[in-house]
Amino acid sequence: MNKKLAAALSGGAVLVLTLSGCSDDSDDKVNDWAKKVCDQVQPQLQKIANANAAIQEQTADNSKPADVQKTDSAAFQQISQAYKALGAAVDSAGPPPVDDGETTQKEAVKELNASSTAYANLRTKVDALDTGDQAKFADGLKGIADELNKISTNGDQALKKLQSGKVGTAMSKQKGCQKPTASTSPAAAPPATASDEASKSASPTPSQAEKE
Repeated sequence: MNKKLAAALSGGAVLVLTLSGCSDDSDDKVNDWAKKVCDQVQPQLQKIANANAAIQEQTADNSKPADVQKTDSAAFQQISQAYKALGAAVDSAGPPPVDDGETTQKEAVKELNASSTAYANLRTKVDALDTGDQAKFADGLKGIADELNKISTNGDQALKKLQSGKVGTAMSKQKGCQKPTASTSPAAAPPATASDEASKSASPTPSQAEKE
């Protein structure tokens, strides 16, 4: 199950990470808007990357359900807060100076906030899992992984639109909107490190994880 959680999380890291711009046809106003957004975005992308990397690193099968519950809960809370901050960053930057910019901005903010709510709900579900029964706990984590996958694959049309055309090109040139290098050291991201353990026991045994 840890592999399923990690795969779902990596797929859900904001689409800003996939930006790649080749042309240089964006004007100064668009570049200024992109910089305003991306400067605020980077710390949040770092948090998401750290949480995802931490989960991917944990493949051991000896974690206690109670520890997994605690660390998964912390991870989902951190990711939820990161998405909320991303929504606030896009909102505070104002509409991008392009055609239909206001609508595009509002829809992107709506999606980011929806993702924040979705991860907060996952945290609630993790907190409610029965840690006294390893099999039931593993089944519960399987359901959470399935929901994570849905979050990763649904509802990203507005973000794709935001990151298209001149705006996408401008954002891709900003360091703040480029994929960060994950850090899992305690000083860098305690909650993400906590999420490490979470994924561990998402799989009672490596072979079972593969089957699931």
